[in-house]
Amino acid sequence: MDARRDREPVPTNNGTVVERKSERELVVTRIFDSPARIVYEAWTQPELLKRWWAPKSMGVSLISCKADVRTGGRYRFKFGHGDAEQMVFFGRYVDVVPQARLVWTNEESGDGALTTVNFEEKGGKTLLVWHERYPSKEALDSAVAGMEGGMTEQFEQLDALLASTANPPP
Repeated sequence: MDARRDREPVPTNNGTVVERKSERELVVTRIFDSPARIVYEAWTQPELLKRWWAPKSMGVSLISCKADVRTGGRYRFKFGHGDAEQMVFFGRYVDVVPQARLVWTNEESGDGALTTVNFEEKGGKTLLVWHERYPSKEALDSAVAGMEGGMTEQFEQLDALLASTANPPP
């Protein structure tokens, strides 16, 4: 990829913007039509995470989700489907500010990123900023190869969940 293009924001059809800030940093932004409290809950409650975290097009689901969402707490997400090989993501929460920020480590490999997600409420909507810092350019390149489309789909699924919780069926 050409270095200039790598750093330009890439808007998607659902308002998600993916931007490489440096050789080791990726920032994804999106505005959700829900208050920060509700968006934060969808990121921190396992029963809600299971409903949106795994991109449906991958044919896997979040089959196990353990999250002790507090500074120093640990998380472990297991993805799988039927007899397919399972993937496990785990780490610890470095900083948790309810309804405002989550910071966690990604410890499933030596190339894991430090992830920060900020929730900023503006007029009843939430500006979400996802920032990942990788240990190397190669680690970011590898992560981005499978992440951009999946993250866009995840955010579409989160949008649908937020809409359904805002307007529950009668």
